[in-house]
Amino acid sequence: MKRFLLLLAAVATSACVQTTPHWDSQFGNAVRGAIASQTIDPNAAANRDPVMGIDAAAALGAQERYEHSFKQPEPRANVTLINTSGK
Repeated sequence: MKRFLLLLAAVATSACVQTTPHWDSQFGNAVRGAIASQTIDPNAAANRDPVMGIDAAAALGAQERYEHSFKQPEPRANVTLINTSGK
């Protein structure tokens, strides 16, 4: 009977514990941390300098090859399997 009353008292007093303020103060921190860790340079939009290192003709050729790769797929090579083991 003592154990039952002790268990009942423990359950009754645990209902009075307030954990919500602690949870509410931490709400959203994980999401904000994940977003901040994925941001490489927060001022990247302010940088208006063009990328240097490739001339216009090479860039145009690369862009045209890229667009052409979606228009017509590359032909598949004919592969013939010849079994010479005799089995």
